[in-house]
Amino acid sequence: MKKNIIFFEVKGGSDKGADGYRKDTMPMVNALKERGWNAEVIFFDVGKKDEIYEYVKNNADGYVSRINPGNLKEENEYFEVLRKLCNDGVVGMPHPDAMIGYGAKDALTKLNDTPLVPTDTYAYYDIETFKKTFPKTLSKGQRVLKQNRGSTGEGIWRVQLIDENYNGAELPLNTKIKCTEAKDNHTEIRELGEFMDFCEQYIVGDNGMLVDMTFLPRIVEGEIRLLMLYDKPVNVVHKKPAEGGDNFSATLFSGAKYRYDDPSEWKELVDSFLSQLPQVRKKLGDYDLPLIWTADFILDRDEKGNDKYVLGEINCSCVGFTSQLELAGNVADEIINIVNRAKK
Repeated sequence: MKKNIIFFEVKGGSDKGADGYRKDTMPMVNALKERGWNAEVIFFDVGKKDEIYEYVKNNADGYVSRINPGNLKEENEYFEVLRKLCNDGVVGMPHPDAMIGYGAKDALTKLNDTPLVPTDTYAYYDIETFKKTFPKTLSKGQRVLKQNRGSTGEGIWRVQLIDENYNGAELPLNTKIKCTEAKDNHTEIRELGEFMDFCEQYIVGDNGMLVDMTFLPRIVEGEIRLLMLYDKPVNVVHKKPAEGGDNFSATLFSGAKYRYDDPSEWKELVDSFLSQLPQVRKKLGDYDLPLIWTADFILDRDEKGNDKYVLGEINCSCVGFTSQLELAGNVADEIINIVNRAKK
């Protein structure tokens, strides 16, 4: 073994510190060096992709991807390089298809036959299916539409009827609806047909899709985010939306309040999720678990009125831990464990 790990970054973007790196990258690099391994950062440049591929293939045991997809225009070409490296035996943390499988919003539809996700959760990959189906799902109650692209709540809409008396009948296109975007909790009154036309932008283009799921009113009690280090929960972030109106966004930008808890304080949620991890992994492509990832949950109630936790989203492309840099040593230990297991 070479005992060398490559960290992939890309130049620019709001996630960089004064030194040009993500603030959580060098702590991981230094923690690996303290453990007798080497680690280095390579800035991905599509013009040098062949050179980068050859270097990493010949000099590294594994890579850790620290590129926010929003900062990379050539995402498909980056993933192509990562796939080739994984095929050559370089340990991917994570594999690019795991990034896609876990991180895409339609991961929820692949899990809608598990206790984690409501069965009436749908993904729309073409405009015709969206416009045919969404009026039927909305007629049964409030919905949330989520675009596959974007971040910080952009393109995530809470949609509710102004007149609730439709009783499951298909809605006419001039139906008045109230739409609240998670980005900043602003609300607009629109007509259904016009709003669906507006949403076409989320479906067209590479990796375009919309996920349609039932709105869970207990979101006002807060979203619960599990920060996972491979198969271990390392903390729980309780994200409570700003109070008032139709607010439902759990982003800091929208005024949500964050609290950091030990996983032991959420034992029921943690134990339930960990017990279902093998099934989650199998249904999302059966790739190895990501190195650093999150699972977001919203409270709901089961048929008996007891609390249950509904999965709302998984993130794994470039989850940061800049507010808890002391975790860098734990991450370094996990990287070494993953590589050692893979190289046996």
